[in-house]
Amino acid sequence: MGKYDDIIDKERPVSLRHHPMPIENRAAQFAPFAALTGYDDAVEETARYTDEKKELTAEKKQELEEALLELTRDLGVNNRARVTYFVPDKLKPGGEYVTRVLEIRRIDEYKRSLVLMDKTEVRLDDILAIERDRDM
Repeated sequence: MGKYDDIIDKERPVSLRHHPMPIENRAAQFAPFAALTGYDDAVEETARYTDEKKELTAEKKQELEEALLELTRDLGVNNRARVTYFVPDKLKPGGEYVTRVLEIRRIDEYKRSLVLMDKTEVRLDDILAIERDRDM
C-alpha cells in the first residue's frame, strides 16, 4: 500500500469564500524573481567600451588649420568633407571617434564649430582629421 493512496484519487478542494485564481496570475507566481532589477543593464553599461579623446600634436593642429582654411575658401563651390571627430558619450567618461562625409554650411569662428546643412554643429576642438576630395 502506497503512502498517498488515501488521497490520490480525490478532487482538488474548492474554497467557498474565494474565487479561483486566473491561470495567468497563477503563472506569475512561478516567474523568475529579479532581486536586482537593472543589474544586468548596469553591468552591460559598465562593460561598454569608450575611447579617450586624443591630444593632438602641434603638427596635427597645424595640418587641421590648413585644412580648415582650404575648406573656408571652397565653401561656395564644394561644401563636402570627410571629417573624423570625437563624439562624447552621454552616460560615461570618454566617447567614440566617428568618420562621416559632412555637408558644411559655414564655419562659426566665434563658437569654434562647423555648422552643417542640417544646422547641427561639430566642435573644431573635437576634430581629428579633415579629408577633402574633389569628387565628394
